[in-house]
Amino acid sequence: MAIKIYKKNTAGRRNMSVVKVSYVSKKKPEKALLAKQGKLAGRSHGKISVRHQGGGNKQRYRIVDFLQDKLGVPGRVAAIEKDPNRKAFIALVNYADGEKRYILATEGMRAGQEVMSAENAPVKQGNRAKVKNIPIGTTICNLELFPGRGGQIIRSAGSSASLTAVDEKTAQIKMPSGEIRLVSNECYATIGQASNFESNSINLGKAGKSRWLNIRPAVRGSAMNPVDHPHGGGEGRQGIGLKHPKTPWGKPALGKKTRKKKKYSNKFIIKRRVKRK
Repeated sequence: MAIKIYKKNTAGRRNMSVVKVSYVSKKKPEKALLAKQGKLAGRSHGKISVRHQGGGNKQRYRIVDFLQDKLGVPGRVAAIEKDPNRKAFIALVNYADGEKRYILATEGMRAGQEVMSAENAPVKQGNRAKVKNIPIGTTICNLELFPGRGGQIIRSAGSSASLTAVDEKTAQIKMPSGEIRLVSNECYATIGQASNFESNSINLGKAGKSRWLNIRPAVRGSAMNPVDHPHGGGEGRQGIGLKHPKTPWGKPALGKKTRKKKKYSNKFIIKRRVKRK
């Protein structure tokens, strides 16, 4: 895996970079594992509910098997593919019973590799097993929060967590944020780190590439008039104010805690995530 930085031939190419991966297949996606994906452009009932969304290239959703409930059935990776809906790569797996499924690819996974999901699967990159059967200190991803729900967290490109302790009923997981969290030791997790760890090094290079990705322009509040935003107005360039930064609708922003004090999952968190300065 390498990052290609383009020559400065044009303004749009200046500083643009992409991840060049030799092992990612260029074949068309598996037709039976595609689903239609409509465009809402950040709207609900025709009104904007999420700003700065709209446009973008047409995409079809890849049906990814996060549950991986074909227990004990070995599968062989047919191809590693890019998914326009996520930054991590996905792997097309051909199972021994003839079924094909997409799964989340881990770092180092290659075509031809054998993978398996089982309660006590071998500790090998790409295999999926119950947390209680994974050795302490192992790097994991695509973790279930509740047994039977399928992988819900640690799915983004390059993300991974560490299994720090296992008890009779629970296991302690050190999350990418530094948070230490309890999960049931009956939950399944994939061994390894999610693929495409270099995705955060990509530089889009030009505004047009953001538009291809369904991202519309964002205007700073301090560049608006007072009627349009609480940060707007003032003579010349004005700061947003250190005491009372606000959203466009007058609600506190930038550091305001939004987590509910009585959230059900508080009891599962042993140590809160490290606050970034």
